[in-house]
Amino acid sequence: MPDFAATVRAIFDAQKHKLMATIRRDGSPRISGIELEFTGGDVFIGMMPASVKFADLQRDPRVALHSGSEDPPTEDPTSWRGDAKIAGSAIEVPEENFKKFRIDITEVVLIRVGRPADHLVVESWHPDRGLVRRERR
Repeated sequence: MPDFAATVRAIFDAQKHKLMATIRRDGSPRISGIELEFTGGDVFIGMMPASVKFADLQRDPRVALHSGSEDPPTEDPTSWRGDAKIAGSAIEVPEENFKKFRIDITEVVLIRVGRPADHLVVESWHPDRGLVRRERR
């Protein structure tokens, strides 16, 4: 599990901007740009207090985060680092000038090209199931 967590973190840390999905007032999804940080084994996000994504999280704390993703290299798709996703609930942490949330993680997913490059490898972690690996062709 430590290797899985380190790989997910490296993929998230590879690019500054990530994507965050929240739920709008009418129940439809909203995608927003976000930055996140890993501190002491926790994931944190921050935002302006008047932002629509903040209002979304005030109504419904469920959130999904997606790493930046590059295309797999055409010369060697198996060298692609993959992309990562984190889902959970956003728990507000007191800060003075902006709104900060710790993510209570309920799911982590890592998707990569398998070896040979004829399938995808999907690894997912859930608190109740632990780490599960599947291959998709």
